[in-house]
Amino acid sequence: MILQLDSHHIQAIAAQAERTYPEECCGLLLGKVSSGSIASRTESRTVVEVRATENVWTQDLGDAIELPNDWDVTQHKHFWIDPREILQVQREARDRHLDIIGVYHSHPDHPATPSEMDRMCAWAHYSYVIVSVQHGKVIDLRSWSLTEDHRFQPEDILIAEAV
Repeated sequence: MILQLDSHHIQAIAAQAERTYPEECCGLLLGKVSSGSIASRTESRTVVEVRATENVWTQDLGDAIELPNDWDVTQHKHFWIDPREILQVQREARDRHLDIIGVYHSHPDHPATPSEMDRMCAWAHYSYVIVSVQHGKVIDLRSWSLTEDHRFQPEDILIAEAV
């Protein structure tokens, strides 16, 4: 699996992550999925647009999904995209012959690796871009996808220069 992004997509995600620090930022990746050759069996996802969304995580959501009591349930540690916003973006994308192909979010003062909460809420067939923000500055960006047994695996990123 390869995720193709333009440099301006990465800049937009990084700027949002630094702006929302110390809370997690989040957003959706709109684009297209293409299959590779039979020999390579490599599918690629090409991002056409990065759509910033509001992190609407609340304590009530943590209670509703019955997180362990010792988990930090603040927006510093979690994100949530309003399902109504996802539906609206999905309709807009469909009108433009695009799909939601992924989700991105930041990890303030933590590595760009998926958390258990990320795994619990992840959907198959999406790319999951995670940005590590240390002391307010982005230091790493990685992409992940789910395996059939619901585990994350690293996803290659191909960065194109913006035109």
